[in-house]
Amino acid sequence: MTTSEAPARGHAAAVVDEVQRARAARTPLRIVGAGTWLHGGRPVHADHRLDLRDLAGAGVLHYEPGDLTLTVRAATTFGEIDRLLRAEGQWLPLDPPGGADGTIGATIATASAGPLASAFGTPREQVLGVEIVNGCGEVIRAGGRVVKNVAGFDLTRLMTGAWGTLGAITEVSVRLRARPATETTVAVAASAAEAWRWISASEFAPYAAELLNPTLARALGVGDRSTLLLRLGGNESLVRAALSSVAALAEPHPVDAAVWTRLSERDAPDTAVIRLSSRPSRLSPIWERVSTTLERVGGEAHATPRRGVVRCTIPVDSTGDEAFARLRGIINALRVDATMVAERLPAPLWRSLVPGAASDALSRGLRGVFDPDRLLNPGIFGELP
Repeated sequence: MTTSEAPARGHAAAVVDEVQRARAARTPLRIVGAGTWLHGGRPVHADHRLDLRDLAGAGVLHYEPGDLTLTVRAATTFGEIDRLLRAEGQWLPLDPPGGADGTIGATIATASAGPLASAFGTPREQVLGVEIVNGCGEVIRAGGRVVKNVAGFDLTRLMTGAWGTLGAITEVSVRLRARPATETTVAVAASAAEAWRWISASEFAPYAAELLNPTLARALGVGDRSTLLLRLGGNESLVRAALSSVAALAEPHPVDAAVWTRLSERDAPDTAVIRLSSRPSRLSPIWERVSTTLERVGGEAHATPRRGVVRCTIPVDSTGDEAFARLRGIINALRVDATMVAERLPAPLWRSLVPGAASDALSRGLRGVFDPDRLLNPGIFGELP
């Protein structure tokens, strides 16, 4: 059993000081970890940054391989975490867009999930506890470092997906998994209907199953039509049986596992990203609409059939009224019987295309408790300054 414990536990003190100074001066703050989410264009009304990497640092606070738990500072990147866990034959199955340079704090704050969420759940299912500094400059700890830790209101899940509006996350505890003995990635040509039929009927649950539109499949070098990318893991006999099951769908072709990294890092700053969510059983008509629309404009899309989520990436060739009108038309063409969420848009389009979020009475009340002066990430949910 190996334990790694950082000697300093007061790493939140500098964040507390910064928030208290901002509160005294009534200065709004934009929370920043690695800064990889800033190109998303969300309309935060703050000129000053609360830089968690500079103030609180990054790194491991507590790692207990025998308990499969890890506690790190929020500005720790996934690359740093993977290097630590790989030596112990363990992993953290979170793969949000952005790749290894993204921080775990930003992933929890935005509740960002990637293809692995099909098998292992979203960040809400994997985070055990958080430490935050709220808008009053107070340190609040929610949850804990152990898997069985239930007491009172679940503040950990509340902070997950709050986009920093309730507090700046300074510390995160997560559950880990043992790395599989065998793992392989294959690509198979399939429509959305075929992919859903296989996934819903198969006794084998892939670690990840992602449907790619032809443009994205070609860009990743795995096919030239609608393609299902599968990540299979477990012991050798299980993976072999899963591959036989896939062959009933179509002939699978081995793919380098690095394709998952290329997929997570695929987004470019000069794109708009829209996410559609619906019941998994309704994926097929949504996928056909998305594929037809995006193929015409050179856009890319990938879907997670088991979750009913389609992520659309649309090129933004230039700025100005004409380019924005074109983008607005493409996004409106994607509007189907599904929930639409924007991940990245040019700043002028947020208010016209995306309705304000977290504007209900409960959300406003919670914000009033945790950040009464609206200092942290004001405007990020579309509210007016």
